[in-house]
Amino acid sequence: MRPQPLLVIALLALSVAWAVLVFETMQSRAARQREMGTGKLGWREIAWPFPRDGWPAGRAFRCQSAACAQDSEIYLRAKLGFCNCDTGVADDDEVDRVADIDLINPHFTARAPGQAVRIAELGGRARSYDLESGEGAPHSAIGFALSHRCDLMVAVIKGSAVQPLLEQAAQQFLASQEVQRWMLSTVGSGK
Repeated sequence: MRPQPLLVIALLALSVAWAVLVFETMQSRAARQREMGTGKLGWREIAWPFPRDGWPAGRAFRCQSAACAQDSEIYLRAKLGFCNCDTGVADDDEVDRVADIDLINPHFTARAPGQAVRIAELGGRARSYDLESGEGAPHSAIGFALSHRCDLMVAVIKGSAVQPLLEQAAQQFLASQEVQRWMLSTVGSGK
């Protein structure tokens, strides 16, 4: 029995369309990686690891180099319209509530009072945490809650590196021009 010419053509067209889709997806991911400039800092973008909640998924990165606290991860996402338009991020309780630390581990303890931070045009607070771990190795995290007008950008870095190395890695990542450009355009101020 000979295959129908129309069926062969349809299968061939479907195969070509699939190949184009795969190629476009890979190119788009590579372009986003270049756009963020994270590869130069030792970071590689990974899939958003958290279940869906009331906010859109963000962007997640894993460090694969000693230069950025190897095996640490950083998560960024916007919470548009979620910030007090007048005061911004006012205190540590607000950082505890909004910075997504509970997505990483619901059993966290603040190490000390937070501190005011400014990254690009975003101002807010950062706070360090200890995360309970049944794995034996202690894990730490630093949560950032940054506001611009009525919008909020949250970032969390977590890892097993000592706190100063995590902080340095987070500051370097967040200070990169590409990441700042993405954060500002996401909260609407980069236009």
